[in-house]
Amino acid sequence: MVESVRPTTIKANDLRIGAVTRVAAAAPAVTSAPAQAPAAPTLARMMAASAPVEASRVALIKQAVESGRYPLSPASVADALIAAKYEWMSHDAS
Repeated sequence: MVESVRPTTIKANDLRIGAVTRVAAAAPAVTSAPAQAPAAPTLARMMAASAPVEASRVALIKQAVESGRYPLSPASVADALIAAKYEWMSHDAS
């Protein structure tokens, strides 16, 4: 649950709040030429080039759903969604 912000929300000596320090403005960077993109493909580019999907497996599942042989259970879908939510909440920085 998200707390609304009010004067009592932030308490003195709250360790989640860091001290604020002023720093001098950074000098502008001087560049002579625009940076060139690397010639070799990066991992991100290679992964973005195509989806990680097995087309043959998708076709088999699609045929099974159309013919009524693929078991779809609303209860198991709901359980999986709830489990995913709890998994997501366990990684939430609270």
